[in-house]
Order: sequence, then structure tokens, then C-alpha cells
Amino acid sequence: MAERFEPKIAVVGAGAMGCLFGGLLSEGGLDVTLIDVRQDQVETINRDGLKIVGYGGDRSIHVRATTDPGTVGVADVVLVHTKAYDTVVGIEGARPVIGDETVLISFQNGLGNEETIAEIVGEEKVLGGLTAQGAVPEGLGVVRNYSDLPSYVGELFGGERFGGDGAVTDRVQRIADAFSAAGLDTHASADIRRDIWKKLLGNIGLSAASGATDLSSAEMAAIPELRATIDRAVEEAVAVARADGVDIGDTEKNEVLEKLLSTSAGTGASKSSLNVDLHNRRRTEIDTIYGSVTTLARGHGVATPTLDTLIGIVKGLESQYL
Repeated sequence: MAERFEPKIAVVGAGAMGCLFGGLLSEGGLDVTLIDVRQDQVETINRDGLKIVGYGGDRSIHVRATTDPGTVGVADVVLVHTKAYDTVVGIEGARPVIGDETVLISFQNGLGNEETIAEIVGEEKVLGGLTAQGAVPEGLGVVRNYSDLPSYVGELFGGERFGGDGAVTDRVQRIADAFSAAGLDTHASADIRRDIWKKLLGNIGLSAASGATDLSSAEMAAIPELRATIDRAVEEAVAVARADGVDIGDTEKNEVLEKLLSTSAGTGASKSSLNVDLHNRRRTEIDTIYGSVTTLARGHGVATPTLDTLIGIVKGLESQYL
């Protein structure tokens, strides 16, 4: 019987999703360290534990946190959970935990994060990732979990170089199995780029509309005019994906919308991370989530009037404090 793979994990970015992933994996028995630049967040987690509330029950989880990656040692897997605009700073700062065999997985929003990471550490170290999980911060060292939805990992830069058939490689399957065994439902993807686009459609539908209205996905679904705006935004993103060689079918598009706006979905009560950023008067990821798509659209000659309008609205809201 093969020995169970129990990777040592470093999580770069201890925001809501970084804490959720790190907390669940640590709770499941893996060696996890959270890395973040915020001293107050790190000190709170080390002193009081990481508190996860909501789905799964309220509890406090022991997990290490640090502002100094040099104290962690080399990790087997690095999960990248920084804001997309902090990717370069986060990876450069995390160099002490990246060894010759370390694998980095981006679970960030938008397109292009993996390419940015690969420019720093090399394509051979980078996997693609996405999650349907949702979480928001509720104070220092406290995150609210909304669901137990699946996550996915897969080769993005030619998986055939690492064994396997170029679709699901041994290293991808081992990581997915290890995460699932620790309680984070994770699947090996044979086409992670396509899956990342499908996740992006959900972000496109939810993020800006939730940020501008301060409504959850289920609340927005109850307003016909707002629902129509969300539908148009997703339609435009699908057209860009198809023009870029990623064939998202109508059935898949409709499934994304149904899950996004369903009142019974696990994340139906959640608001977008962009909403949280606006509420806390922080820079949003509008350029990564929406701007990456509209940039591709211009290159392919695809019109995106709804996406352009949503970008303008969020930029206007940001201008009130940035």
C-alpha cells in the first residue's frame, strides 16, 4: 500500500481564503504555515488560534502564522492567496520556502496569475488552481466559511514533462488526494485552464454587481434588471473565452449562472471579495477579474459594453478613497 502523501504547506497571503484553506488543511493534520505581512493578523492567529465560523461549526484551529518566511523552511506546496496585484511581492518575499521540488498553486481571482508566478520561479513549479469555496473576514484571525464546495488543481504549462499523459499527472493527483484526505475537497483537473475560465465567469457575474449594490448573489437574483445585467456580463465573458480558444458551451454557462444566483447554493448568502474590499476602502481586483478579460476582448475584436460599464462603476467607487 502506497504511503500517504502529507505535504508541508506554506500559504502566502492570510486573508479570508488563505486562512480558510490553511485552517482546514491544518485541522486535517497537515503541516501548514500562514505567511502574511500584517503583524496584527499573525500575532492574533498565533495567540488565539484561527477562528472559522459558519459552515462546519464555529471553532478555533491551531495553525502557525508568520511574517518571516525565512523561519518556515522549504515547503512541498505553496498556496498563493494574495490579491492578484500583490503576486510579485508575495512570491519574491516567499523565496525562502521555495525549494527545487516545491510546487506553487494559485487560487487567486482572475487570469494571468500563474503566468506571473512562472516568470519568477519557472513554469515547471507552477500548477493552476481554482475553488468554488467562499469566505469573508470577520475580524483579525476570524473568517466565515460559507460552504464545502470543491477545489481543483491541474497542469497549466505542459504536464507531460512531469509524468502522466499530459492531462492529470502524478503530482497533481497526489496533491488533490492529500488535500481531500485532510478535509479540503480537491479534484485533479484534466483541463485547468478551461476550469479557471468557468470559475472566472462566476466572479464576472458576482464581483462588481455585488460591490456596487452591497447585495449577495441570492439577493441580486431577485431583482430582474440586475439579473439581466449579470447575464449580459457573463455572456460577454463567454464570447471572449471562445475567441481565446476556450470553448465554454451554453450548458456550462447556464450552470455557472444557476449556481451563482441560486438561493439554495452554498454561497448564496455571500458577497464578493470585491464588495468586501470596497467596504473596507481597499484597492479592488477589478483590473484582474474584469480588466484581464476586456484586454483579451480588445485583442480579439470582441465588444464588452457591460464589462466596461461595470469596470467604470467600480473605478468610480474606488476613486472616493484611493
